[in-house]
Amino acid sequence: MKYRNLGGAGVKVSNLCLGAMTFGEADEKSFMHNAGSDEQTAHAVADRAVAAGVNFIDTADVYGQDGLSERVLGNWFAARGNRDKIVLATKFRFTMGDGPNRSGASRYRIVKCCEDSLRRLKTDRIDLYQIHMQDITVPEEETLRALDDLVRAGKVIYIGCSNYAAYRMMHSLALAKTNSWARYVTLQAQYSLVVRDVEREHVPLCRQEGLGLLPWSPLAAGFLSGKFERGKPADAGSRLGAKDRLARYDNDRNWKIIDAVRAVAREVGATPSAVSLAWLLAKPQVTSVIFGARTPDQLEDNLKAADLELGGKHVETLDQASAFDLGYPYSFIQSTQSTW
Repeated sequence: MKYRNLGGAGVKVSNLCLGAMTFGEADEKSFMHNAGSDEQTAHAVADRAVAAGVNFIDTADVYGQDGLSERVLGNWFAARGNRDKIVLATKFRFTMGDGPNRSGASRYRIVKCCEDSLRRLKTDRIDLYQIHMQDITVPEEETLRALDDLVRAGKVIYIGCSNYAAYRMMHSLALAKTNSWARYVTLQAQYSLVVRDVEREHVPLCRQEGLGLLPWSPLAAGFLSGKFERGKPADAGSRLGAKDRLARYDNDRNWKIIDAVRAVAREVGATPSAVSLAWLLAKPQVTSVIFGARTPDQLEDNLKAADLELGGKHVETLDQASAFDLGYPYSFIQSTQSTW
């Protein structure tokens, strides 16, 4: 396992982050809408991840009904007595409970969400507290000031954002600098060989402002595991087999990516999953890749990416296979830079 600074912060985290979204059996009312792990299995997965060197775990209050993932993690911390060995990340913003303040990023709600998460996680602090998505109904000043107060109170160590538009993120960073408030040190965003849209604006912004990128869904809901074949239905027990989710990935570009991933995997003697994760780890702005595992077997497959370093030729092969249309004005800028 390798360790990197958490964006511009001083703390070091493993380059693989265990995502706890599937900790606790899910139901149709949960955020996951897919099968999860029972508590015993979730604890076994966490134990093995830590034994392999993972010191970074990410969850959210909405993972599982009534904060189930956080409660499962809290029980694990209490049973193992290892809270201080883990850099713990969680998130707030989406709907919890009922009433007019059941969602959002107001000061009122942030304070309540933080206290509720601390209670469920059985801890006195959250190491990385992230807003799960921007809230355009609340001034960014209100959100940031509330988060800054939590940092000053010692209940939160660092703050991060997730699923933010680039303009909103830049505005937030400017406000934090102007007012000497705590600033976001990370951006959690969807990023994989299949979904590379963050490379338009977010990656350059993170590089310029010193934020670490934490990719979520790095295997595109399991599509990049290489377990699926063109023209064949997915196993109904798999994540993509449920409700025919494989259909959303069924296009020529994505099958071309899978072909390239498999070819690279054969050359380096690794699994398609490990290659797909290692491609992300080769990107300079990526701090840690968030991966989930419902079973110990899935965990073992993903852990192999931690020490897999792809050569420049293999990275370029995957870059080309997953190339996408930058769109205007990015493609225009790229095409004219050498002549203007």
